[in-house]
Amino acid sequence: MIRLDNLTKVFDTPKGAVVAADHINMEVPSGEICILLGPSGCGKTTTLKMINRIIRPTSGKVFINGEDTTGLNTQELRRSIGYVIQQIGLFPNMTIEENIAVVPKLLGWDKARYKARVRELMHMIALEPDAFLKRYPSELSGGQQQRIGVARALAADPPVMLMDEPFGAIDPINRAVIQDEFLKMQQDLRKTIMFVSHDIDEAIKMGDRIAIFRAGKLEQYSSPDDLLADPKDEFIESFLGEDRALKRLNLVKVHDLVSQEVGTVTPDDDLGMALSRMDDFGYHSAIVMVNERHQPVGVIRRSLARTTKGYCRDHFEPLPTVTHLDDDLRKVASLMFAHDMTWLPCVDEGGRLCGHITQRDITHHLGARYRVQQADAITEV
Repeated sequence: MIRLDNLTKVFDTPKGAVVAADHINMEVPSGEICILLGPSGCGKTTTLKMINRIIRPTSGKVFINGEDTTGLNTQELRRSIGYVIQQIGLFPNMTIEENIAVVPKLLGWDKARYKARVRELMHMIALEPDAFLKRYPSELSGGQQQRIGVARALAADPPVMLMDEPFGAIDPINRAVIQDEFLKMQQDLRKTIMFVSHDIDEAIKMGDRIAIFRAGKLEQYSSPDDLLADPKDEFIESFLGEDRALKRLNLVKVHDLVSQEVGTVTPDDDLGMALSRMDDFGYHSAIVMVNERHQPVGVIRRSLARTTKGYCRDHFEPLPTVTHLDDDLRKVASLMFAHDMTWLPCVDEGGRLCGHITQRDITHHLGARYRVQQADAITEV
């Protein structure tokens, strides 16, 4: 857990005192990722760097797991906190193995222990140890170096990590891959993380909580969904963008909305049965045909079932696409638009049909928060 208590930084400049961080109060629960967002010069990086004293606070306190860090030795404090920066900062004259093992060596780990930890971390960041450990940073791509930077920050298994735009210099494709791998690691590691970003989409994807700064002040501190659905003021609204309702699509998975009541037909059913099933389940346009393993293999159109006789196996259309239970609604909406569909079948890990999701399901979910807010506003009046 990280708690900031009235954390303040005032810089003395030739033009006078500049308040870079103004009485910041916030708490990041154990095992969560907090993203710090805001325009340039708003105080987010200053706040981050005060936690490990790269910048010394003017006043206020930092608590880590309930302990006031004010009296701790600076070097000991920093060794207990993982730190990842955009520039990575790998030592060019050290091998990858030596880079990752820096802090464990400083902490006095024996050779067998830190070597085992290095190999464990290489597997965790999806880089083969035997292929990379004896290389130097200049022999790696930017994305690979960034992964090594993350591994080095995790080497001594710190309870807290600070990350300053760690993926900002990586191209979009590799950035998305590294973000996904980091989130998978976090599911197991459950580190408490504060993470500076300039990318709203990255913040929504990775953060359990988001803190938005402005002119040294903490303007709003909320979960991503609360932030997008209920911005505090016009500045927050403007910062998030007019498409903030669409950004909420990233936060919801198919399994949260999927309708498990789904009607199907088999290849051996006749078209009359298909039409009857559509009526029973209220399907306006089509029904899914499944094989013997309950995997969707095609669709039967209502227009055809009403005018044609015969068996489904002779009159189905190939299924354009499906969605999976762990897909987010942004992907679902994209698939619907790409294939001109208003619904999609949902399949499990084995490819078996387990439900469907509709455009109406999505819009109803997104609108629910706003309907509650409107009702609350009417009640207050």
